[in-house]
Amino acid sequence: MTKIKTFFRRLFAGSFKRMFMHINTIHKETGKNRLVMFFDMIWCIFRYGIGYLDYRVFGFAMIKGKNRRTFMNMNDNLMISHKLNDREYFHIFDNKTEFDEKFKEYVNRGFLDLSKANADDLREFCKDKETVFAKAVNQFGGEGITKEIITPDTDYEKMYERLKRNGQLLVEETIIQHDTMNKLSPSSINTIRMVTLLHNDEVHFMYAIVRMSNGTNCVDNICSGGMYVSVCDDGVIRKPAFCDATGMYYEEHPFTHTRFDGFEIPYFNEAVTLCKNAARVIPQVGYIGWDIAITPTGPVIVEGNTLPSYDMCQNYGHIDNKTGIRPKFNKILGEGFFKS
Repeated sequence: MTKIKTFFRRLFAGSFKRMFMHINTIHKETGKNRLVMFFDMIWCIFRYGIGYLDYRVFGFAMIKGKNRRTFMNMNDNLMISHKLNDREYFHIFDNKTEFDEKFKEYVNRGFLDLSKANADDLREFCKDKETVFAKAVNQFGGEGITKEIITPDTDYEKMYERLKRNGQLLVEETIIQHDTMNKLSPSSINTIRMVTLLHNDEVHFMYAIVRMSNGTNCVDNICSGGMYVSVCDDGVIRKPAFCDATGMYYEEHPFTHTRFDGFEIPYFNEAVTLCKNAARVIPQVGYIGWDIAITPTGPVIVEGNTLPSYDMCQNYGHIDNKTGIRPKFNKILGEGFFKS
């Protein structure tokens, strides 16, 4: 029954226009028959619980048989979050102000809660700063974030009223990005999504993905036109970046022309340690995706997510041996975890 429900939800939730866009892209890359791929996509919705975008991202046109079973799907991801994360603690991650307070040691930057502050407090906070970032406390995907330019003529009364009216109740110091990370895309903080799994009192580092803007946006989110690429365990990129908006891989950034293969992330080991330590702050939430920024002096946490993505870490252009990440989770959680 679950598979049938998943099949119809996936089938009717999708856009056939985008579905055929991905089919055409795969056809151009591989020469695979379009009609065969169409029916294979429909089969994969029922058999493996994945939609056409996952089919494209996972490279299922080139992967057959038992290897397809090694890929986590959305339901698997939800199951991990449901079993390892206590929803009673989600408010800390869902509210950016609460998160900054709880993880102050790891956020490592100044912030102001406008629900408890006035215009004079805002003026004092912005003193000697050229920019600050204002954020809606409960929005995601880069929504509700603005970069505020501070000048001698800034009217803090108007700024305060505007931010409160827009629900942007969190004001943060601007993160200064490491010069090396600026080479990827200087228009945004290019965050590294690092996922940790706390199980049986042991913190496991699962994977790392670096995300970057398209070169013009001030956020790096994939839904805002950005791109992403996997990072090896030694902190080095060895694959091309993928962009959901175009469905294409890029050997170099289209705006900065920085080549991805061989790019080394500064302070990578320190970032892994940072995430592992932060994972113990709220042990009731054991499955977390951390967004990490690299500054000139080391890594800092931007935010934490209670439902890390399952698709980016399984991108066909980034994986080896045509194998998904499910076996890695099985090794930690047990072979029967996803069947229970």
